[in-house]
Amino acid sequence: MAAQTPGLRPEKSRLCVLATRPFLGNIFWATFLGNGESYMREPSLGAKLGAEFLGTFVLVFGGCGAAVLAAEFLTDNSVQLGIGFVGVSLAFGLSVLVGAYAFGHVSGGHFNPAVTIGLAIAKRFEWKGVLPYIVTQLVAASVAGAVLFVIANGKAGFSAVESGFASNGYGDRSPGGYGLLSGLIIEIVITAVFVYIILGSTDDRAPKGLAPIAIGLGLTVVNLVAIPVTNCSANPARSLGVAWFAGGAALAQVWLFFVAPIIGAAIAGATYALITGAPSADVGVAQNPELEAESSQTA
Repeated sequence: MAAQTPGLRPEKSRLCVLATRPFLGNIFWATFLGNGESYMREPSLGAKLGAEFLGTFVLVFGGCGAAVLAAEFLTDNSVQLGIGFVGVSLAFGLSVLVGAYAFGHVSGGHFNPAVTIGLAIAKRFEWKGVLPYIVTQLVAASVAGAVLFVIANGKAGFSAVESGFASNGYGDRSPGGYGLLSGLIIEIVITAVFVYIILGSTDDRAPKGLAPIAIGLGLTVVNLVAIPVTNCSANPARSLGVAWFAGGAALAQVWLFFVAPIIGAAIAGATYALITGAPSADVGVAQNPELEAESSQTA
């Protein structure tokens, strides 16, 4: 039997299971050896945080960038070429879809503090990783907002404060004039729905490899519903990343887009297994860190 490679652990029976498991848990790389055994390497924390940074940046830059730069676009002949609510919703959905495929195999592809918390409550993610992930997501979103701000200011007469800069809000800052209670309820509901979609599509019983598509389309749907109410957050990082540049009024309301999404994600994380009948075993709890540890000890 070949000597064990430093930093790797032998795995025989679970290779096919891990190879087909979806995103959003602890992801391992498989290295095949000549003797038929496989070894699994977990990405370092630095690699995971780097992937979360890139994915969150793509999400905020792609989604909010579409809202700021392309939602409305009048030609010299007054022809409207803007993408509108539908286009912005698709931009957010496509951004998370490509981010999940590009970076999900490294970090799990959260790109959202509420998702990270919801997954931890659902036992899909270790609590010790929650704070580093959230800090990284908030920083990445803020960097994306800053880059977008510099680009948008290249247009004469642009004002991030007057335009709203794709920020979220309620009352006079709601696109449709909806109040605080409406904003609170819809953000809780859409985030819970979004996290249910994530948990369901990454369930071990779900079709393999298609989770990012379901998640991207899910984010598109919740944006289509919520943009008229709050400009759709469902993601504290997305909200804070642009609120920095949208003025004091935006920052004064950003608390709602931390509180409501986290409540929604917590509801989904706490109830998914109960609702769907997922047993406390490998079935239905894809990449539960505790179960991975138990399995590796008995392998």
